[in-house]
Formats: sequence, C-alpha cells, structure tokens
Amino acid sequence: MLGRTLREVSAALKQGRITPTELCQKCLSLIKKTKFLNAYITVTEEVALKHAEESEKRYKEGHSLGELDGIPIAIKDNFSTAGIETTCASKMLKGYIPPYNATVVQKLLDQGAVLMGKTNLDEFAMGSGSTDSVFGPVKNPWSYSKQYREKRKQKHKAEDEDANWLITGGSSGGSAAAVSAFTCFAALGSDTGGSTRNPAAHCGLVGLKPTYGLVSRHGLIPLVNSMDVPGILTRCVDDAAVVLGVLAGHDPKDSTTVQDPVKPFMLPTLADVSKLCIGIPKEYLVPELSSEVQSLWSKAADLFESAGAQVKEVSLPHTSYSIVCYHVLCTSEVASNMARFDGLEYGHRCNNDVSTEAMYAATRREGFNDVVRGRILSGNFFLLKENYEDYFVKAQKVRRLIANDFRSVFNSGVDVLLTPTTLREAVPYLEFIKEDNRTRSAQDDVFTQAVNLAGLPAISVPVSLSSKGLPLGLQFVGHAFCDQKLLTVAKWFEKQVQFPAIQLQELMDHCSSIFENDQMPSLSLKQ
Repeated sequence: MLGRTLREVSAALKQGRITPTELCQKCLSLIKKTKFLNAYITVTEEVALKHAEESEKRYKEGHSLGELDGIPIAIKDNFSTAGIETTCASKMLKGYIPPYNATVVQKLLDQGAVLMGKTNLDEFAMGSGSTDSVFGPVKNPWSYSKQYREKRKQKHKAEDEDANWLITGGSSGGSAAAVSAFTCFAALGSDTGGSTRNPAAHCGLVGLKPTYGLVSRHGLIPLVNSMDVPGILTRCVDDAAVVLGVLAGHDPKDSTTVQDPVKPFMLPTLADVSKLCIGIPKEYLVPELSSEVQSLWSKAADLFESAGAQVKEVSLPHTSYSIVCYHVLCTSEVASNMARFDGLEYGHRCNNDVSTEAMYAATRREGFNDVVRGRILSGNFFLLKENYEDYFVKAQKVRRLIANDFRSVFNSGVDVLLTPTTLREAVPYLEFIKEDNRTRSAQDDVFTQAVNLAGLPAISVPVSLSSKGLPLGLQFVGHAFCDQKLLTVAKWFEKQVQFPAIQLQELMDHCSSIFENDQMPSLSLKQ
C-alpha cells in the first residue's frame, strides 16, 4: 500500500481495504527503520495517530473530507506548526514552538491529512544539498538502491558502501527523502531558487513550484519574500495536482496571494499535446551539463515532436546574469529577514550580560551557521547607502529584464518551456562538500532560480536513470497562473516516460519484506 499513489490510497481508504490508523502505523514503522536517512527533524507520532483516529471515525460515519483524508504527509521544518517545534534546521530556533499553523499546513489538516512530522533542510533553506543543517545532512534513499550499490562496487571495490552516500539536493531534501523512502505520500517544501525541484530531480520525484501568489506564504518562515513559494513533492503529477488544489487560493493573511477564485486542478486522462508549442531555451545548453541529461533533454523534445507538437529553439538572453542578480537580491532580503532573530522573544539567546549590543552579536554568532552569517553580511553590504544603487537597484532592473525574456517567449506562441532541472544526477556527499555553499548553489540552481525571479510556475518530472542507476529529471516552465496547463503537459510527459510506474512496481516487489528487517527497501529500477 505504501507504494500506491495518493489517489489510489484514498480509494483504498474509502473502500475499507485499509484504515487510516493502519496506514499511519505502517508509515511510522518505516520512519523508524529509515532513521539513518535523517529525513525528519521531528516525528510527530502522537499527533499522527490522533489525526489518523479522527480520520478513521469520519470514514466509519461516511463523512470523508476528500482525497487527503487519512493520507500521511510531511512538512518542511520552515513552516510554522502550532504546538510543534519549528527550527528551520538552525540552532537559532531550537525550542521554538509557534502558536499557529502556516496557512498551507492548516489547509492540509482541514482536509484530514495526517501529519507525520517536520522534515530536515539546509539551515534557513539556504543551500542546494540539504547538508547544512544543525541536525546533520540528509541522505538520499537512492544511495541504498541495489543498482547504484552494485555499480559503485564495480568502480570502487575497496570502498566502504556507506562511506560516500548521495546528497538529496536542497534545500527541501528532507521532504524529498521522506516521500522517496515511502514514509509519506506527499510533502511540503519551499522553493526560492529551486529548492523543491532540485531534490525532486535527485530523488526520482515530481517537484512542483506553483506560480508566485497562487499559494499562501503565511507561516512560511521567510528567506526571500519576493521569491519564496511553498512547493509540493509527490510521486506523480496527479498527486501534485490534488495537493495544489487544496493549497491554492486567496489568503487574507497574505496580501500577495491571488484575489480571483481558483478552480480545482482536474487533469485529463488523455491529454492532446499536438497543438502545443514547446520552447527549448538555447542559453540552457551550458558546458557543465552532463551528456546524459543533454541526451534526455533532446529525446524529450523528440517525444513532443513525434506527438505533433511544435518544438522550437527560443532565447532568454539575460539568463547569464540571473545567478548574480539572484545572489544580490537573495542576500539583501536575507539580511532584512534575519534581523528579527535577536534572541529576545524566541529561539536561542546567548548568556552575555555585558550589554544589549554584545548579547545581540553573540546570539547571532552562535545561532547562525557560516552560510547564514555570510549571506547576512553580503546583503548588508549591498544595502549600504553608498552601494544600494549600484547593486540592489541594478539587480532589480536585471530581474525585470529576465522576467521580460520569459514574457516575450510566451507571447511569441510558446506554451511551455522544456529544460533540464539539474546539471547531473545526485553526487556523493564527500564530492559535494568540496565546494563552498555559494558556489554549489550557483551551479545547482542554474536552471531553476530564474523561474523564481520571474514568479512563474515550474515542475520537475523524473525521466530515467543515469548510467550510475540514479534518477534524472527534466523541468517544464509555464505562463504565470497557467499551472493547470503546465500540470497537464507534465502528466502527458510522465505517461510517455513511465518512470513513476516502474519505480512503484519495484516497491511492490519489496513491500512484503519492508517490515521484516531493518534494511532500506530496494529502490532499484528495471529499465
């Protein structure tokens, strides 16, 4: 049952083939058995069982709340959860318990979702590997797939199998690992520059970044207010559409949310892509792109062309400036947002009684890691009076040019853009940490962060396995507030490549032994 899609499990719950409590207990058992992945910061076992019991009562009385009723979900630990510790994976917020739920969390709970826990991330969501957490790095479940281990043994015969596990990508790596390891059926991430799509690609999942303003940010502890978007991680596109349908809509507590009513996201069973125009941005063919991803990208374009769609090369001329632009704007907003963490009202506080200023400085030095402190310093530099016009204002102007590039392409008749999600498959941890955080983020977000600058919807879909036996994904980018069309195209593509179906079939082969031993279920795929 754990390998089913969200909709399949919902149907099973309605038919009485499994109860919400039984499903919850299975997920809790698997969370314990896969604790070594470090996917969760807080496992809310008592809360989950209570939610499951309430759901079971509704099913018995015939009052199901919908497709999420009784479904185990996980929440990235930068979303506020009432009565449950919310840390942002930082010493600064250890022990902080919010008095309210983020709007997206409340919407999920209102639909009967079962909260399994809060997932790990890069500290304050600043990273692309989920390796910079005060609670330790997240391990990619694919590190333990049979196919990857066998291939690695052939190349490194003398190496300890567990010595160089794979990163999940970030910063929503804990959420991705939680879904990929079958401990929940969907998870919330956040996406500021690719933080949902990046780990989705590395963990063989669907990662959706909705249009900015479609989903409320209230209760999401901010990184960059003008780019942050709650993201969705699932095993298939249909499941992402279900979750988005619950989350989307106006929130009086978030003035940036769309005012118009949002219709349910119903995706057709048989989509027709023959009348679509698919754009291939030429600037995304960068030298660092692996030959395998490039080949998949080309084959994907051929798939659309063979289905009758028009595929054409397009230009986003200011793409090369987007990483620098993103860095200036991101760090500037980080400097502003992080100013609220002073140790007075909540979170970590240094025992320094020399002066208030000394206490502030010591608290922030102890509470933030090097990455967060570095971004705060950079942002404050860009915001200095003598630097403001040369950096922050110019970056805002470049951001407008980047957004205009996308607008021009879509106004030319392009319906959806097709791009890589990441440069390559997930890399081993020891290889990943050779570079500093900023360099890694600039490399890993090269295809994703421009979408956040423009506020557009994007989705990463798993396509195939690399020669190392690891997932590779491609990204689709759509018009603002055309999330329905984007999901429809992604679903059609998902059906052509059949990646999720093969993965789920492999899981079913191992389901009978998951609870009989403490080993990670094999995630290897048969091509």
